Amino acid sequence: MKLSALLPSLALSASVASARRSLQHVGTVMDRLGQPLKAPADSRSTREYPTKRADSGFQFLTNKTQKYVVDGTAIPDVDFDVGESYAGLMPLGNSTEDEFYFWFFPSTNAAADGEILIWLNGGPGCSSLEGLLQENGPFLWQYGTYKPVQNPYSWTRLTNVVYIEQPVGTGFSQGTPTAQDEEDVADQFKLFWKNFVDTFGLKGSKVYITGESYAGMYVPYIASGMLDEEDSTYFNVSGIMIYDPSIAYDFLQGSMTVMPFVDSNEVLFPLDTDALATYHALDTDCGYADFRDKYLSYPPPGVMPGPNNLPGKGNLTCTGLYDKVYNGITAKNPCFDIYQVATTCPVLWDVLGFPGSFEYLPEGASVYFNRSDVQAAINAPSVEWSTCSDVNVFPHGDGSAPSATTVLGSVVDRTQNVVVGHGLLDMVLIAEGTLLAIQNMTWGGKQGFQREPTADFVVPRHADYSDSTLAAQGVMGTTHTERGLTWVTIELSGHMVPQYQPSAAFRQLEFLLGRVNSLSSSKPFTVSVATV
Repeated sequence: MKLSALLPSLALSASVASARRSLQHVGTVMDRLGQPLKAPADSRSTREYPTKRADSGFQFLTNKTQKYVVDGTAIPDVDFDVGESYAGLMPLGNSTEDEFYFWFFPSTNAAADGEILIWLNGGPGCSSLEGLLQENGPFLWQYGTYKPVQNPYSWTRLTNVVYIEQPVGTGFSQGTPTAQDEEDVADQFKLFWKNFVDTFGLKGSKVYITGESYAGMYVPYIASGMLDEEDSTYFNVSGIMIYDPSIAYDFLQGSMTVMPFVDSNEVLFPLDTDALATYHALDTDCGYADFRDKYLSYPPPGVMPGPNNLPGKGNLTCTGLYDKVYNGITAKNPCFDIYQVATTCPVLWDVLGFPGSFEYLPEGASVYFNRSDVQAAINAPSVEWSTCSDVNVFPHGDGSAPSATTVLGSVVDRTQNVVVGHGLLDMVLIAEGTLLAIQNMTWGGKQGFQREPTADFVVPRHADYSDSTLAAQGVMGTTHTERGLTWVTIELSGHMVPQYQPSAAFRQLEFLLGRVNSLSSSKPFTVSVATV
């Protein structure tokens, strides 16, 4: 999800992927995995996808849900049946003004019975329909591609998934934004959620809450608010997973950690020699390098200084280091994408109008969810839609402290099932800054990880169904679990992990749901990704 706050100001957060991986390290597990697989040529996609699924009856169709039915064969530009789904506006509690827009996709996987997964994009104010259309939904229309395609890595193949546009002011959702902080966001969400559960007969279901970017605030606070209710009928929170999450103070994840990121990706940052030397000198002189050496250790030496006492704080030359790097690289690569730093020119067309660091829509193109035929097909109101709202969903700012300093540790303790994943090519929120935040967090009676993450994260061997949905396999990062919290890095991924590395995200979801017991396992996926 896009961090909409990035647009007016680049002085946001960044954290760094530390040690580089050796080829020898990768080779040790490739010996176990063998060679990559491909489906037979005649089953891979130079051919058309099937246009109609077998209809075995809609499992959630009732008098209450009838008005939300979406015809899976009539979604504009989608030339296949996406199956059973429901979408529309649903009120928050008894409100006649405030409504969230949702799109719910039931799963045909028998293991999904008694489960419901929530997906939230971030911003704040960015639409979860981005996650649906370009990350983990049943159909994909990604940057620069010709038309929507079926997604063999759709999370709906594992469990029931609902994409929700929230808070008020986001996407198609209706009402006047009033949220002052994340507690307000959680309270509003709970009002919506009780209505959703009642409407779709989901009482007692295990609830998994997932998301990315600013959802690093949304998800932990919503999960904590639900758990506080002590009501498993509606709020049976069983785990959360957050990708490239905003969980720390911006400064910690920004200039504090940008230089190790540059060094780890030096081939993508051909900065002028003099400029690079200046930036490294600032990293040292501002105290950032010493701070990282001290606090990014296992176990951590103690609690970090507060946000107003971090090194370099108040020194504009120091705090501006992130912006200096950004300006330097965009001079060399004008199409530089802070969401995925391996991107070069040209800027690709995006049906959502946001293919990189900034919004872009070529002349004559239209934003998919802003089309009247699309809105009619998915029970959406006829309004102007954009990926990230022009409306401030927090009219006076978000008054909550970062989730790693407040509720996240408690959510770990109460669920024993929290996954934090991070793409290593993300410069919006860099992995090392997120790991610093974790090392300053207390859960399970201890502060931070006691041991350094070193285990391989493995994506199992698989055959690809289509050339339009190729995805990685083998060792794809590092993982570590202690006291109910799992950390996992994803190589060759930017900010939106399910978009850039869908097979990795699919495996991580299997782990969150308890379908596999280790992210280092090379056992096959629990469903075939060579078919859809």
